[in-house]
Amino acid sequence: MDKAMKGEVELDNKNKGIDHFSVDEAKVEKRWTKVAQSVLLNKKIVKVEYLTKKECENWGWEYRPVAFQLDDGMWVIAQMDDEGNDGGVLYYTNGNDKFSDVIPVLR
Repeated sequence: MDKAMKGEVELDNKNKGIDHFSVDEAKVEKRWTKVAQSVLLNKKIVKVEYLTKKECENWGWEYRPVAFQLDDGMWVIAQMDDEGNDGGVLYYTNGNDKFSDVIPVLR
């Protein structure tokens, strides 16, 4: 697997490799799309609940996000960012902008 597929930066030879770094964004997006598809596609949500205060305390989170369990046992938990700094909301829409809302975090 090449470095861009692993999310690592590659030296950009256009700038003689001194101070310019780039990532093949298309490869990174393709990789993470495949991961998301393998986790979510054709799965059924079997359980939905908010994390408990104790669970959030264990993670060092102030906000309690919603989480759902898939039929293969995998749990999906809303986070505020990809570093897991706190719980986050889920945004949902019907796709035509006539309806949208969020499933909020709780405190």
